Amino acid sequence: MVTVKDYFSPVRPTWCTGCGNFAIWNALKKALAESGLAPHQVMLISGIGCGSKLPDYTTANGYLSLHGRTLAVATGARLANHRLKVICTHGDGDGYGEGGNHFISAVRRNIGLVDIVQNNRVYGLTKGQYSPTSPHGFVTKTSPQGAIEHPFNPLTIALAANGTFISRGWSGDVEHLTWLIKEALHHRGYALIDVLQPCVTFNRVYSYDWLRPRVYKVQDDPNYDPGDKAAAFAKTQEWGERIPIGILYRTEDVPAYEEQVPALATGPLVKQPLRVKTMAEYERLKQEYL
Repeated sequence: MVTVKDYFSPVRPTWCTGCGNFAIWNALKKALAESGLAPHQVMLISGIGCGSKLPDYTTANGYLSLHGRTLAVATGARLANHRLKVICTHGDGDGYGEGGNHFISAVRRNIGLVDIVQNNRVYGLTKGQYSPTSPHGFVTKTSPQGAIEHPFNPLTIALAANGTFISRGWSGDVEHLTWLIKEALHHRGYALIDVLQPCVTFNRVYSYDWLRPRVYKVQDDPNYDPGDKAAAFAKTQEWGERIPIGILYRTEDVPAYEEQVPALATGPLVKQPLRVKTMAEYERLKQEYL
């Protein structure tokens, strides 16, 4: 039987006391254990950032990629071995800024990944610059007059790109976040979990006290249908005094990318025998380009 202890690592986190990453880390380990997934069945992939250190603190397969390249590397890992549960853990800067194009491509491909974006609305590791999700006018040391850009809305973008699992959690409710991750782990294709979390050092405006009275669970409304795309679009636009969390949109009707790749029909690439082409085949290939 798999337990949370199986994911224990002797490497201790260096996150600031009170950082929302602790809750995300614990929710992920709990979700993996409760889903019956052993560490060798899991691949954690991150980029660069505070939250991207998570694979270092977890006993499982892990890979730290370049800044913003988390989803590109995760896509390669998933195609090489689609029997692995591939999970991305990275911040809003890595996921939506440097990795913005990879984010949109992963959504529209519906590649079978769980993408946990630790959204603290600031660049924490590099000492507090405004991020893609920071609000207009957000004042930092590098934007003393306030951020000029308007914030990136990942949930709306994912829905517009035909995402099949679009959700939001927050680090102040570990049980709900654990449930959300478990649901994502069982999804057929790409699953986005945008996790609101405070940065206790560089973004104290969006604190636990600011978020707690505003978040509400869409699943508490018996009339809310996560299969209704128009209703989901309206929910992605809500922000301010009321912030919806939970599964805003989900459909299992769209096949995952890897389900449609002919080369994977006989099993994971890593399990397939290496086929060496004959000289005649190489010669025919060469002739195509002459």
